[in-house]
Amino acid sequence: MRLRGNLFLRMFIGFWLMSITILGSWMLASNYFDSLPPGREWGDHGRPGPPHRFLLRTIYSLENLKGKALLAAVDDIRSKHDIDIYLVTREDSDLLQREVPDRVAEIASRLRADPDKSMLGSPKDRMVVYRIYRPYEGAVYAVFVFPSQRGVILNALGDNLMLRIVLAVVISGLICFGLSRLMTNRLKDLRLASRRLANGDLDTRLQVRETGGDETDELARDFNTMAEQLQARIQAQKRLLGDVSHELRSPLARLRIALVLAQEKPDNSADYLLRIEQEAERLEDLIGQLLSTQPQALTMDSHIDLVSLLQQLCEDANFEGQGEGKTFGFSTDTPQAIVDSAGDLLHKSFDNILRNALHHTGSNSEVSVSLASGPDSYTVTIEDRGPGVPDSDLQSIFGEFYRVDTARTRESGGYGLGLAIARRALLQHGGEVEAQNTGTGLRVTVRLPASSQGSSED
Repeated sequence: MRLRGNLFLRMFIGFWLMSITILGSWMLASNYFDSLPPGREWGDHGRPGPPHRFLLRTIYSLENLKGKALLAAVDDIRSKHDIDIYLVTREDSDLLQREVPDRVAEIASRLRADPDKSMLGSPKDRMVVYRIYRPYEGAVYAVFVFPSQRGVILNALGDNLMLRIVLAVVISGLICFGLSRLMTNRLKDLRLASRRLANGDLDTRLQVRETGGDETDELARDFNTMAEQLQARIQAQKRLLGDVSHELRSPLARLRIALVLAQEKPDNSADYLLRIEQEAERLEDLIGQLLSTQPQALTMDSHIDLVSLLQQLCEDANFEGQGEGKTFGFSTDTPQAIVDSAGDLLHKSFDNILRNALHHTGSNSEVSVSLASGPDSYTVTIEDRGPGVPDSDLQSIFGEFYRVDTARTRESGGYGLGLAIARRALLQHGGEVEAQNTGTGLRVTVRLPASSQGSSED
């Protein structure tokens, strides 16, 4: 297994080496300080440090205090510093009438047997004994029993340093293995999911924790969003192919019939040729819409007045919708709204949006169209009285091939390209378009930058 190409192995070894370094340093330091006599391990090259001065002050108190004051001082040191103090006499009894542990009596007897020394330390037992002199008792041996600095596990291991190291390496290795596996498992899941998605499984999704997630959950959430959008787009394209094939089949069939009839009945060929022309125009319109969804380089070579454009389109829509009682009302707060335009793209864009409103608004209802001017832009609002769009699809209705109704007839919603063409053209003109439900229909809002020119050219 190569180290360079395996993230899990690199993370595991990195964490493990770091843990071993930390634990090794701590063990060496602990082993070193455990070998020093209490009272020197806190000093600096033999000079008395703060704990050493603490011992000297304590010894002074032990030599001079009496009775209850002496007992209170010993109890205070035990409660504050967790240090037990025994005042051992020549008879191995405690001056404060307490039971003397064997190891305490043993270190006191060792100092008593060596009159040349005034103190003696036992690093293993973490004890130090001082010979002090009290006015009435004479020589007394003050034994300080310090708390152990080693944990329960280290105490159980004793002084076997090699056993400590082996145990530390094994435990740290297990912890680092689990941590590395935890961090790389999500990446492994993402890699496998990406392969399944690439192999055509568009239903592939990653599990995401709703609460308490981390960066890997954000990555998984982004992957799911990408997969959903990819799936929706591919499904829409498949639906488009079915729609286009259905729409192409009908005019092509009518073309073939018209040709056969024109050949069989030459006297009526003019009627059949007119029919052939109509079907050819329909095919051309479909192909033109498909091509309009593709990006194009635009040249803003003309200017257009939105007021005149919207008035004209509303009049056309009123004419088309009069049979079902559908009307378009137009209002504006400015007599003229000049914007830059590339050919007739803006005309097609607004025509597509208004036709969409005409198709979906209810019978005997009015579609309101308003134009508002701003400091450097214009806002056009088209609001119908139709069923609206599911909230989850509001961002999708301007995508290519989208239709709320999946029926494959032109009467049920066209090819699903009109709003996509409008959005692309508006974006290329520096504008923006958005949709929202109003509760009584759908509102489409278009914003376009105002032209720096002062006149219009139609």
